[in-house]
Amino acid sequence: MVQPHTALATLVLLASATGCGEDGAGPGADAPPGTGADAATAGADAGPPVDPLLGVGAVELVAGGFQFTEGPQWREASGDLVFSDIPASTIFRLVPGGGPPTPLRMPSGNSNGLAVDGAGVLIAAEHGTRSVTRDGVAIATTFEGQPLNSPNDVVVADDGTVYFTDPPYGLGNTPSSLGFMGVFRLAPSGALSAEHRGAAAARPNGVGLSPDGATLYVADTADGNLYAFAVGAGGALADRRVLTPTAGGPDGLAVDVAGNVFVTTSAGVEVWSPAGARWGVIPVPEQPANCAFGDADHRTLYITARTGLYQVRLAQPGLPRR
Repeated sequence: MVQPHTALATLVLLASATGCGEDGAGPGADAPPGTGADAATAGADAGPPVDPLLGVGAVELVAGGFQFTEGPQWREASGDLVFSDIPASTIFRLVPGGGPPTPLRMPSGNSNGLAVDGAGVLIAAEHGTRSVTRDGVAIATTFEGQPLNSPNDVVVADDGTVYFTDPPYGLGNTPSSLGFMGVFRLAPSGALSAEHRGAAAARPNGVGLSPDGATLYVADTADGNLYAFAVGAGGALADRRVLTPTAGGPDGLAVDVAGNVFVTTSAGVEVWSPAGARWGVIPVPEQPANCAFGDADHRTLYITARTGLYQVRLAQPGLPRR
């Protein structure tokens, strides 16, 4: 089921020395309407923005033979990567340099997105149980007396607030009892609130936080947009806006230390500045579903893509996702 590291002859479409992607849509060029074109707006005191794709390595296959990989999450304390194989209802564990991935939890409730809290405990969005769990114990199952749809992706803020998306992908032919596709906030107190109630056709998916925790990003697979919410007092979300359209089918995402957003789409892993300007795209042999930064230096981007787990080295480190 698992294959050794295999280098792939994959070209990465980089921005030019002026910061333009192959379509001239880098941060120095025109950004989508209303998004702003200068990536330096997210940290002007730090000097001009650095192209996060400069010096990018080759995409490598770490392991293959899975059914559908998702939810990569680096665990700082144990120095390993965990990820889900949804149909196999298994969470796998990879120790870099320590051999092929091994099962960590099986069954996993058909887990999808994974995160860790401040204590290093695994948080999982489970399709099969229609819940969010902490170390296998449900912490969110219903809202306003109705079962959740099928929690998809999850991220934890520094204060312990858990944000998760709730599209219907795991429902099959079962209709949604909630009647909306939500972005939820689970407060440290255990109180659950629907921060955004999307229409029945919406598909809120990947979720992530900016380096300062002031912005929550959500990818909507249905309309192809990457959205940004302002995170207010107590973790409440407000001021939802389109950061940028994507090439289509945005799924999971990760954020680097400069605030650039790496989004898995039908094109590969698209990279966008905090202002919504496009740096470029990292093509992947299989359509990617999610990504996360890992390894001790946080310069390896792990990518879950259909039957495989891939990795690519970057010059600029990413955020150790929580």
